[in-house]
Amino acid sequence: MTRSVSRRHCPVPSLLDGLRILVLEDEFLIAMDVEQLCRDYGAGNVVIARDLADIEPQDVVAQFDAAIVDLMLGGASTRDFASALRESGVPFIFASGHSDPDEIKASFPGVRLVAKPYSGDDLVEAVAAACGRSSESGCRYRD
Repeated sequence: MTRSVSRRHCPVPSLLDGLRILVLEDEFLIAMDVEQLCRDYGAGNVVIARDLADIEPQDVVAQFDAAIVDLMLGGASTRDFASALRESGVPFIFASGHSDPDEIKASFPGVRLVAKPYSGDDLVEAVAAACGRSSESGCRYRD
């Protein structure tokens, strides 16, 4: 993702309104862009973890409504962490440049992969969809 991410400003309620989002991303500038993007779309709290040791999967359920997961953090796979998210019912998406889309579909059916470089709109819409929110008319909740 580049610094020139398209950021559509939505009327309230916005797609991520009030959500607590965990961002697993080891690239500092990308993590900061994603954090700001989520806030621009109404997220209530955004926490960045740059290493798997920074977060415990069992804490995610109580602290977050959704997660954006890079497939590799500092050379370590996040697939086991993603499996724990799925088992605990926390909605998440993958946002990664290190991926085989067919392998992700087979291992994590129904989990969206947003490939880097991605647009801000694609990322936000994927998170909103994972949380059961629709992007109809740009920024509405699904009824």
